[in-house]
Amino acid sequence: MKAIGVIPSRYQSTRFPGKPLANICGKPMIWWVYSRAEKALSLDQVIVATDDDRIASVCQQYGMNYIMTSKNHSTPTSRIYEVSQKIKSELYVFIGGDEPLIEPEAIDAVVTHAKKSKDAVTHAMVTIKTAPEVVDFTNIKVVVGTDGYLLYTSRSPLPFPKGSLDFKYKKFVGIGAFTKDALRFYNDTPKSMLERVEECDLIRFIDKFIKVKMVEVHCRNVSVDTPKDLAAVVSIIENGEIV
Repeated sequence: MKAIGVIPSRYQSTRFPGKPLANICGKPMIWWVYSRAEKALSLDQVIVATDDDRIASVCQQYGMNYIMTSKNHSTPTSRIYEVSQKIKSELYVFIGGDEPLIEPEAIDAVVTHAKKSKDAVTHAMVTIKTAPEVVDFTNIKVVVGTDGYLLYTSRSPLPFPKGSLDFKYKKFVGIGAFTKDALRFYNDTPKSMLERVEECDLIRFIDKFIKVKMVEVHCRNVSVDTPKDLAAVVSIIENGEIV
């Protein structure tokens, strides 16, 4: 089963304009994401999906595969849908362009499950390790049932610890595998009120009772949403904490 990794990448980030080209130890962030994703054994190809000539130019400079997409996409999943209309594959694997420390083994865990199962959507999650991460709205929390399928996802701390503190919060990681039919469903289905409020792509599926399998991965997860996050990533790399 063919699986291609797609890194949606836009220049005009609301909180951090030009983020994909931010300098990390002499290389742009998009290079770090692409280079890490290329190490995943489960992917047949990795490609950057962008709408910006500056990002395309950097891809050319570093020999990275890329495809130009529309400027009208409001979500990463929408951009991946466009890729699915241009490149043939059985699975399209979302790889977050703001996760330069993303681990190839985590990508493989998600893709391996997706290839073995009949799930239309498979996504990664990690256990949150610090209290600040729980209340940080940039971290999308996930609530999963005993069967491993997503019940709800929110930027708020969920679940609320009224009856017990004996649980661990989970959060979304920027790795997700979609079938072509799943992407078509996403494209053809309008945003619900919940998705508009939360700004979480996966709500479009669970709101219409499309199952989303969550695969827990054990990896370092630092999403770069601000210059402060970028500084933390630079420190990790400079200290040799990733391989």
